[in-house]
Amino acid sequence: MPLSRQPMPIELDKPVREQAIASIQRYFEQHMDDKIGNIAAGALLGFFLEEIGPTIYNKGVADAQAAIQARVAEIDIEVHQDEFGYWQKYERPAKRR
Repeated sequence: MPLSRQPMPIELDKPVREQAIASIQRYFEQHMDDKIGNIAAGALLGFFLEEIGPTIYNKGVADAQAAIQARVAEIDIEVHQDEFGYWQKYERPAKRR
């Protein structure tokens, strides 16, 4: 039976949400020459989290996957061991003539 994917809401902890709302309010005051209330800023934040948040989240997941895949590709270089090296330590270099 295939798994159905339910949308995963992007939620912020209360202190982070409050800081984001304050940042939205400050942005409106400084760049829009207008004020936005706490409730309106919270609604705008909710819209951004629901509408644009998944795109940003998915980009972060893709970036993390790429970074992990790059590290996995380097494992053979980092942990490679030469094979059948026991006798090499007993071999003498050939004499020069």
